[in-house]
Amino acid sequence: MFAHDVMTSPVYFVSPTETIAYARNLMVKHKISRVLVMEDGRLTGILTKKDIAYRLHQGEPAWRRRPVDQIPVGVFATSDPIVVSPDTGVRNIAGIFSGNTISCVPVVDAGHVVGIVTKTDLMKSGLVRNLSCPVKDVMEDVATISRYHSLDHVISVMSERDDKVIVMNNDGTVAGIITETNLAFFDNEHTISRVVKKDVTTRRREQAEGISGHHLQTVESVIAEDVMTSPVITVTPETLLPDALELMRKNHINSLVVVENGAISGIIKRDDIIKEVAK
Repeated sequence: MFAHDVMTSPVYFVSPTETIAYARNLMVKHKISRVLVMEDGRLTGILTKKDIAYRLHQGEPAWRRRPVDQIPVGVFATSDPIVVSPDTGVRNIAGIFSGNTISCVPVVDAGHVVGIVTKTDLMKSGLVRNLSCPVKDVMEDVATISRYHSLDHVISVMSERDDKVIVMNNDGTVAGIITETNLAFFDNEHTISRVVKKDVTTRRREQAEGISGHHLQTVESVIAEDVMTSPVITVTPETLLPDALELMRKNHINSLVVVENGAISGIIKRDDIIKEVAK
């Protein structure tokens, strides 16, 4: 199979001067995870949900911060994306994804964008359907956090590992999962633009008597349980990949938590399956 067999078309695009809010709304409306950035008919970049999610982690005090949704797309977008031709093989594309830690490639023919191949598109390939090993052969370990961890901490862990995280209850049971989608498409836009809780001391305006003072301003906090998806769908290490893939398809998800005897063994992701295809 080739790029033209699995690619998605038409492709949605924005200009670098459009706001993140506009791009997010476009993604939500069309149920997509990225948009191409075009300027004067030329492909200049890609904006993905990961680009939005990881940039929510900012060290500047929230009361001084520019709301994320008002920032131009060009600030967050990844420039000079890797592209492929319509006759690029699916196995080669899987290798590009695995080797460059990316989730999509625009398909360009004679200088024109004709489509895009994403990880979801690759899952349509017959190479994926031919995989039959158990989940334990391809699963990875997974980071865990408390349901009460701050969103700033969550994003730090996710960006450091470039991966999703499992949210745990105090008793060691699974509470939920947080992915880039949970962060990028979080529906409380006012709060997500100011994600770090800080007690900020600000100077009052001088009063008529010439006396000035300070007051404490508390910025609204977001914690892990506010953005996680719950409940989490699980499988055992012995589950065969075709069964795991069907479970992902049926539930419109791209990962499953692997549990054995009540304890987390790891996670099986679409990325792991694509790595198998690339071999």
